[in-house]
Amino acid sequence: MLRSLSQRMPKSRRSSSFDFPSNFYDKHSLRPWWSRFLTKRILRVSVFALLCIFAVRIFSGLSTWQEDSPHQDGKPPLYEQYHKRELQLPQHNPDLPYPEGKNGQYIWMANHVHASGWGNVMQEHLLNAHLAYMSNRALVFDNYTWNHDGSDYSEFNGHLIPSRIPLAALIRGPAAGGPFPPGDPAPRAVVKEYFDQVCPPSERHVMMSDEVTNAWEEGIHAGMVLDAWVEKLKHLPRCIEINEASAQIFSIWVFGSKRALGIWQSLKTSPILTEFRWSQLIEDAFTANRHLFFPTSWLSWLASLVYTPSAYPYDVIPGLLVLHVRRGDFEGHCLHFARWSSQWNGFNQFPELPDQFVPPPSAGWGEATEEGKKIYLRHCFPDIDQMVERVQEIRNTPAGQGLKNIYIMTNGKKPWVQALKDALSKTGGWQKIVSSRDLTLNWEQQYVAQSVDMLIGERAQVLIGNGFSSLTSNIVMMRMARDLPPDTNRFW
Repeated sequence: MLRSLSQRMPKSRRSSSFDFPSNFYDKHSLRPWWSRFLTKRILRVSVFALLCIFAVRIFSGLSTWQEDSPHQDGKPPLYEQYHKRELQLPQHNPDLPYPEGKNGQYIWMANHVHASGWGNVMQEHLLNAHLAYMSNRALVFDNYTWNHDGSDYSEFNGHLIPSRIPLAALIRGPAAGGPFPPGDPAPRAVVKEYFDQVCPPSERHVMMSDEVTNAWEEGIHAGMVLDAWVEKLKHLPRCIEINEASAQIFSIWVFGSKRALGIWQSLKTSPILTEFRWSQLIEDAFTANRHLFFPTSWLSWLASLVYTPSAYPYDVIPGLLVLHVRRGDFEGHCLHFARWSSQWNGFNQFPELPDQFVPPPSAGWGEATEEGKKIYLRHCFPDIDQMVERVQEIRNTPAGQGLKNIYIMTNGKKPWVQALKDALSKTGGWQKIVSSRDLTLNWEQQYVAQSVDMLIGERAQVLIGNGFSSLTSNIVMMRMARDLPPDTNRFW
């Protein structure tokens, strides 16, 4: 008869537990066998290697900071290198075949928003870029412009700021001249200087925006605006300029209401959003400060000495709660919203979102009741106690489970921000509570810091935003485009 498997197996292999090598323990000290290799010399070499890696990381970082140090005169940066890169984009070649080059089709919105916050400018720019894409025309893009009188600097709240910031310092992707996905024949966006070359004034068709749509008409939503322009542009010459004096194609009346959502199904799948990415300058700021809001461990710290993790793709950061807290002169804006029964910004009104705002009854034309003012301020300019209460509410929701760290996007002054941090900390259970005021930013990053905040907010596990803010609505739009759960987007 054949012997059983157990009978044929040597005794040493029939043991019910794993047998260690006979020399696993040292004969004399019962130390693990591998300890004989852990000599003082090896330890010294290992420590020295780690110190060398750390020194390289430190000094390479210092060289970057020195490059970006401010001018002696203390004036803001002008981002000349970014504009130079824009001018060098490969599509700026008149000999390229149609639909690019000297025979290509272009649209220049000379009436684009200026002297506004980046949130307002960004939302309009993305929709203008989508319109150009849908009409198979190259978007002619401009700087983020505060003052277009030709000056290098402007004054805002008693401080000098750049009058213009190239889009390349803020964003990248098709909306800023980047390539479309492989196989997409759409013409790439170009700078104004190139447009002037291939579309001299004598060859331009200049028109007013109200020749196509009237932004004041309440029944017109953004999708209808898009469709009307795409149809109109089919029958117009190749070089189109929207007169600087005309109203924006996508106006504040559209963005300030649910009318903005009429374009969503088209915009969500557009390369303008699917290929959108923040600039290298913004991503570098995120990476340099990630220790403030990322879960940290000894292993992650050690790994950071060897390599720098990329800020892209923009995956959710587990445990991160981001709060958008407007201060400063925003209280006056909130009371203005109350007087005119304003709604939340359009992209903060997706029907899937759990928080919806219904304006309270007014006291008449341009007037708000005292109760109405309180309601608006609670949602638009909440005080510290109200914010702590709201954080606790959302912390107890299914989406809020596992929140450990808080990042506060704010323009508030440091003492006030510290008071908010202290109040949140008293509720317990938080590992880190930091704010925009804690970021370490280089000279160029300081003047585009709102975009750094937006990238952090985009990656939050849960966002509590300001429904009346275009900055919040841009973050919500990006999160909804990535199909993050709607209940992770909340408002005061």
